[in-house]
Amino acid sequence: MEYKDPMYELLSNLEQIVFKDKQQTMALNDKPNAFSEFEQLRKSTGLKIDDFARAMGVSVSMVQEWESKRLRPSNTELKLMRLMQANPTISKQLME
Repeated sequence: MEYKDPMYELLSNLEQIVFKDKQQTMALNDKPNAFSEFEQLRKSTGLKIDDFARAMGVSVSMVQEWESKRLRPSNTELKLMRLMQANPTISKQLME
């Protein structure tokens, strides 16, 4: 039996709920790379870097590493960013 990360599964299910009305017909090759997607998602939240880091559960230096393109956000982190973008109240709840 294949092990599945419970956090990844939870975020995948939440993403399906949030984006249920939007068509997800993009081919795997057509998806933007993690760096360009991160830039778009980060800017669209409108959060300051320290608030964004707190909502993501990472350090400010980690966000700076993503922004400088030295490190790539994981798929799970990207899913959380998409959820925060789709529903801004999620980021406020995550910061509490």
